Parts: sequence; C-alpha cells; structure tokens
Amino acid sequence: MATTRTAHTVWNGTLQEGAGAVTFDSSGIGEYPVSWAARAEEPGGRTSPEELIAAAHSSCFSMALSNGLTGAGTPPSRLTTKAAVDFQPGTGITGIHLTVEGEVPGIDQAAFDSAAADAAQNCPVSQALKGTTITHEATLV
Repeated sequence: MATTRTAHTVWNGTLQEGAGAVTFDSSGIGEYPVSWAARAEEPGGRTSPEELIAAAHSSCFSMALSNGLTGAGTPPSRLTTKAAVDFQPGTGITGIHLTVEGEVPGIDQAAFDSAAADAAQNCPVSQALKGTTITHEATLV
C-alpha cells in the first residue's frame, strides 16, 4: 500500500533577505524556520533543505541497512547513522556522505561493509538522489 507524506513552506520576501517556515503536515511534529543564510552560511537556529535531506537520508539508510542485516540473519542491536549533505551556492548539492556505526552481533567488518554499501546504493532516498555522489563508511563498534 502506497503512502503519501506532506509538508509545506511559507516564504516571505526575496531569496537573500527573506525567510520562511517549513511545516511537517503529516506528522504534526512542528514548524521550523528556514532562510538563505541558514542554507548558505551558519544555521543560526534555522534549518535548510539540505538538513532535511540529511535527516531523510540517515533514517532511510538506517532502515535499509537494518533490513538487509536482518535478512542475512544478523540483526543489528544498534545503528547510528550521520548524513552530511554538502551544498555549494550557485552549484547545488555536491555530495552526501553517510557514516554509520553499528553494533551487530555475529558479523565481521567485511560483511558489515557490504551490507552498508548495498543500503547506501539502494535505500529509497538514495534512489531518489541518484543525481549526486553518495559515499559511505561503516564501522562496527
């Protein structure tokens, strides 16, 4: 069964001087301020499209990796994933780097690396972001 999630943004003013707020409609988790400065300079308590992509990618990757490991008979105890989305004004998103630390009983580093590579390439968010370079590193802890 397909699902649809929604969010909306209200923006006021020009790109450089304006600001807005993104609201997570489906979950109701809140409204968060956005601005060009938060995107191209320092966040200053605001979010950006790249931070939202990082959140989506880190959670999607973690779910895909957990599923792959479980399917291989080595379910994880814990996965901690960080997604770093690089943005260059005038160019756009130039890359995404996923870093995962995993507590996975009964697995060696090579198998963990392989499972992480598969998740990095095949999670739905990675598939949606095929137009950028996605790298990863995986460490068993």
